[in-house]
Amino acid sequence: MKHLILALALLAMASSCAFKSVTRTKNLTYLESSSELPGKQLNVFSPKKAKNAPVLIFIHGGSWNKGRKEIYDFMGSRMARRGVVTVIIDYPLAPYYQVPAMEKASARAVQWVQENIANYGGDPNNIYVSGHSAGGHLAALVAIKEEPWQELGIQNPLKGAILNDPAGLDWYWFLTERKEKYDAEDNYDAFTDNPEVWKEYSPIYFLDGKEIPLLLMEGEKTYPGIRLTVDRFRKEAEEKGTDLTYSFYPKTKHIPMITQYFWTWSKGYKDVLGFVKN
Repeated sequence: MKHLILALALLAMASSCAFKSVTRTKNLTYLESSSELPGKQLNVFSPKKAKNAPVLIFIHGGSWNKGRKEIYDFMGSRMARRGVVTVIIDYPLAPYYQVPAMEKASARAVQWVQENIANYGGDPNNIYVSGHSAGGHLAALVAIKEEPWQELGIQNPLKGAILNDPAGLDWYWFLTERKEKYDAEDNYDAFTDNPEVWKEYSPIYFLDGKEIPLLLMEGEKTYPGIRLTVDRFRKEAEEKGTDLTYSFYPKTKHIPMITQYFWTWSKGYKDVLGFVKN
């Protein structure tokens, strides 16, 4: 009986998406080096023989000063096996670059995807952006603000945004009101010591109810700065009439909000795939 159960389990696994083939194309340059920005690359993970598949762009976290795209190859492969062309990007990091450069790079990555993703089986009219922690902040900026797209001379091509335990949604308030209690000056390398910059790059101040749909995921035991600013962001979004779906993760800390994607049965996959394939 045990052998029969094992055989059935193996058969189920073999026929599942876990064994679907994935095409990986790495280190594609989306941002050429200039006097303003450094050259940056991205990785594309596509289901084999994909055609007009939904597209997910992922921006990694790391307090705006560390991290790299290769750490998230596992996520790219697993999402591709579920029928989503997934793009993992690098972007300029502090202390050499600050949030204005990060926002510009993130928007340029989205533009590159819109212009090129059909070559990798993705649908250029069905693009979503996501990010964890600091990456969630950058994803929110390009999802909500108009300025990055005006600068590029195009309309925002995104269909939706997934903010996974995002930091920085109201960093102006946090760096002003919570500075002493939570060592907020640790973020000056990315946000500078200029309050005008804090406000200009806090997504909450650009909500107007006309945003693309947002999925906001929050871990119950995340960092205080994230918990407090997510709460403020949710209230402001509700007041403005923003199309925001909120997903709460009981007993979950900040890092497990991204490492959950190691496990194919995680709530994270259910949330993201439900949002992208809706």
